[in-house]
Amino acid sequence: MNAPTATQHLLPEINQREVPAALIEALKARFGEQCSTAQAVREQHGRDESSFEVPPPAAVVFAETTADVADVLRLASQYETPVIPFGAGSSLEGHLLAVQGGISLDVSRMNQVLSINAEDLTVTVQPGITRKQLNEEIKSTGLFFPIDPGADASIGGMTATRASGTNAVRYGTMRENVLALEVVTASGDVIRTGTRAKKSSAGYDLTRLMVGSEGTLGVITEITVRLYPLPEAVSAAICSFPSIEAAVRTTIQTIQLGVPIARVELIDHNTVRMVNAYAKLGLREEPLLLMEFHGSPTSVKEQAETVQEIASEFGGNAFEWASTPEERTRLWTARHNAYFAAVQSRPGCKAISTDTCVPISRLADCLLDSVAETDASGIPYFLVGHVGDGNFHFGYLINPEDPKERETAEALNHKLVTRALELEGTCTGEHGVGLHKMGFLVDETGAGAVDMMRTIKRALDPKNILNPGKIFAL
Repeated sequence: MNAPTATQHLLPEINQREVPAALIEALKARFGEQCSTAQAVREQHGRDESSFEVPPPAAVVFAETTADVADVLRLASQYETPVIPFGAGSSLEGHLLAVQGGISLDVSRMNQVLSINAEDLTVTVQPGITRKQLNEEIKSTGLFFPIDPGADASIGGMTATRASGTNAVRYGTMRENVLALEVVTASGDVIRTGTRAKKSSAGYDLTRLMVGSEGTLGVITEITVRLYPLPEAVSAAICSFPSIEAAVRTTIQTIQLGVPIARVELIDHNTVRMVNAYAKLGLREEPLLLMEFHGSPTSVKEQAETVQEIASEFGGNAFEWASTPEERTRLWTARHNAYFAAVQSRPGCKAISTDTCVPISRLADCLLDSVAETDASGIPYFLVGHVGDGNFHFGYLINPEDPKERETAEALNHKLVTRALELEGTCTGEHGVGLHKMGFLVDETGAGAVDMMRTIKRALDPKNILNPGKIFAL
């Protein structure tokens, strides 16, 4: 397949609908100071962590209750005006951008824990609570919520994008951990999907339909998720390798042997260098695996010894332990700040971040070829991966004023995703489709499947007001 030009990968046509003045007046009458048309507020809600530049929404409404969300959607439906849900603003694929204009619906004030059912290992929360806030609220129960996408994302946004992250290899993704939802439809009706029961055979699985729908089918206002007991023992370790291939082969063998490792993250030598400079660490500037083991003291010791033995077979060295909470936190904070470390390494740059996921047996093939292409391009980049489940991320650091650099980065992204699809993987393991992966969705699922998605979208949102212009074009 020929590499595309940059323009083929930029935004779909921006076709902003005019927002009626009568709608703005109605929103201000209903919400008062909760509705803002201030330029600074609109601009804050008109950008995310992607590299796209789009005009901001016409207004921002700060919802505080489900009734607020329902009233916004009833008014938007009446005036046929788009509504874009907004949580923490940490999206990487343009999910939050008002490509067709409209109203940004900020649910960050809906950030309460509604009920904790420790005996059943569940908790029900509002969408604006972040993962760190949630774990702080429930820490006295001896339980925790394990999904960790890196950013302190909101639980609503994580549900909408079907997020996963560093713990997914052991605890799964949001798909496996969301039990029930409260959702406001495009017409302003409030529905509930699922229950706190661990399983159900009752009707269509509307919960799974909403998880990963990226705000295009409804606005999530309550989420019930699974919790897990805090492990008795936790230990983290880092191990450096002579090559990326050696680190990947270690990961593959660890997973194939059934070692129940909780986290295994790959950081390439470029990113280690960036993280060292940003976080003042002294890590060896070689490809490394950052690992974490959960369980009883005995099982953690056994897991770690097994992995250390595997690593040594592939040239792993400098195996270092971080058993204290402070040391583990220091290492994982550095990992989670890799994006910011990378951006800071090239002042003024923009990061075109992308992710793919492939079957674990094909990970080395996909990753090594992609690294070789990116090295040959001359574009600075960072590379991190939740390699335990075959997921990895490239961030291409481009000069936003240089169209050739953007074109090169987008061509690299195209080759990477095409390779992942050829290896029976997916165009996005956890970031979601948003704007950036729309063209690849047809390649992955086929035109018939995308047409079925369109049919569902039209049935649930006939006026196309829920985050329009995302996932696919109508």
